[in-house]
Amino acid sequence: MKIPRRHTERHRTDRVGWLRAAVLGANDGLVSTASLVVGVAAASASHGSILVTGIAGLVAGAMSMAAGEYVSVHSQADTESADLSRERAELAFDPAAERRELATIYMARGLEPDLAQQVAEQLMKHDALGAHARDELGISETLSARPVQAALASAASFAIGAALPLAVTALAPEMGLIAWVSGTSLLFLALLGALAARVGGAGVLLGAWRVSFWGALAMAITAGVGALFGAVV
Repeated sequence: MKIPRRHTERHRTDRVGWLRAAVLGANDGLVSTASLVVGVAAASASHGSILVTGIAGLVAGAMSMAAGEYVSVHSQADTESADLSRERAELAFDPAAERRELATIYMARGLEPDLAQQVAEQLMKHDALGAHARDELGISETLSARPVQAALASAASFAIGAALPLAVTALAPEMGLIAWVSGTSLLFLALLGALAARVGGAGVLLGAWRVSFWGALAMAITAGVGALFGAVV
């Protein structure tokens, strides 16, 4: 029997792992660094001190993002590995019961009992663990946890996001520093939100608005705190 050619399609779920980490990292880098710069500037710090503070925030934030993302995603990977080990043992102990379990899943999805049994038998002959991982546990190659990839994506995207307000800080005049950093950072955030929404298939305007709103709120609060402590000192 001739096997039909596979029809390949590109889905947005293929990008969900790295896209989430990259967007989170870039957004966090931009918002946190811009807020840090604005807050320190509002406290009447010198231009050099503001720039050093921003650079320190970039390095610390990138490392923190990488470590946090690695630990978080590695925990997910450990859970998946434990579930697969348990499923592998159950398949070795009672394959008939596992076949019935798989057929029950397919019947719940709408297949007739006889057809569900046939599908379960054929899939288990081909790859029993893979069938149970996918249809019982919800673990697939596309959505599986990749700790190192997520950590690197988060660190790199954080550094890129943080570099934008830092570049503005280095180039902008000291007198209008807060306005320059705030304005350009909001523009960058809107572009980032729109790009993330576009890649993810969501509304571009809504994506740009929600990222810009929370970024503006973060910078406003940080600037207020900086001005308060600067006045106290």
